Amino acid sequence: MRTFFIAAMTTALCLPIGLTASAAELEEGFVSLFNGRDLDGWVKRGGSAEYHVEDGAIVGKCVPNTPGNTFMCSEQEFGNFVLKLQYKFLESGNSGVQFRSAARTEGNSQRVYGYQYEIRPGGNSTGRIYDEGRRGHKHGIIWLDAHTPQDRIDAAEAACREGEWNDVEIQCVGPSIKTWLNGKLVVDMFDPASMKGFFGLQIHSGKAGSVAWKNIRVKDLGESQWESFFVKGDDGKYQLSNAKFVLPEEWSFTEDGVLHGVHAKTQGKDGLVISTKNYDDFIACVTYRMHGGNSALYFRAEETSAPWVLRGFQNEIANNSKDSALWHTAGIIDGKTIPGRGWVVTNDELISKVRNKDDQWNTTCTAAYGDRLVQILNGFCTSDIIDEASEKTGKLGLQMHGGTDCEMFFKDFQVMPITTEMKKLIERK
Repeated sequence: MRTFFIAAMTTALCLPIGLTASAAELEEGFVSLFNGRDLDGWVKRGGSAEYHVEDGAIVGKCVPNTPGNTFMCSEQEFGNFVLKLQYKFLESGNSGVQFRSAARTEGNSQRVYGYQYEIRPGGNSTGRIYDEGRRGHKHGIIWLDAHTPQDRIDAAEAACREGEWNDVEIQCVGPSIKTWLNGKLVVDMFDPASMKGFFGLQIHSGKAGSVAWKNIRVKDLGESQWESFFVKGDDGKYQLSNAKFVLPEEWSFTEDGVLHGVHAKTQGKDGLVISTKNYDDFIACVTYRMHGGNSALYFRAEETSAPWVLRGFQNEIANNSKDSALWHTAGIIDGKTIPGRGWVVTNDELISKVRNKDDQWNTTCTAAYGDRLVQILNGFCTSDIIDEASEKTGKLGLQMHGGTDCEMFFKDFQVMPITTEMKKLIERK
């Protein structure tokens, strides 16, 4: 089941150090994560940087030429939230604020990984999203928000107050991630990699660097949950939930929940999994591998009388550089062919880099939000477009293309609807 709520905090607010009463009134629902006196509620992970409390701020200082980045991490984890804080560089270096993050053991230390709000002394790239210890620099790609307009990046850099206190704001609501620097919107992206985790204040390894953070407060907005189309029944066997098969004889579940489909080229119709309800705004993901043929993750599609049944968008699955490209297919309604639009967006060069080949698993995702359509393959955004001609609702589906020999394996087919309550937050400027 899906749950989403906005935490209502009607008790007296815990005021961050330095906030006035009038500011607190404007921030109803926020609570402080830092008491201004000590590091109670925080734990250090990673490298050798040193942290202490000074003048109502957490101060971190690089220990020169020691390995590993260091993080002062909140003990508490959050799913959906708005985080606000202030930072100031005391000595030039590199820093960031982790969110929805976790840690794994590497040698004798804890390696922090997850989303990072980048912080640099002069504001260059500040507010952009780096994926610490996970996707950062993979395939030569630095920033997860590769589609952020340059004018927003430039405006944020111009707003940075070098050597002074700067205001950071991070908002996560389901798959939506937004950041601000001194009131300027920087990042507005969709990414499904992590939906919950801790916060962390980073001191980057290197020759120097010292940063202070204060007024660290958060508004807890609860959690968003995925809805799975593959579920285990009372008999212990996997089955479809809120979905149906077309050509059910071609599909079967393995004991560990992988949906296996085999389709012969002598069959002219498509083999399909189709959701039993429509989805308007959402993010949907599926992990797949294939042997030949052609497939797709359908979205905002309608059922028609065509042999391929569905008309609408396909997040392409082709086992080549068209994986994750966006195709719009035709349909037949009342005996009339309703044309499709063909390729809406492709990105062969990037897809060739991020796609796993040779019968390996790939994970593809689609986020649809109004006219905005976002495709993500193996954690990297391959397209982020505004398409005013887009259908605004429709079915989700998985395809085995007719007229071709095809063998498909699907797992973790799931959706997270974006509710009206979530939209109110996501649309905030």
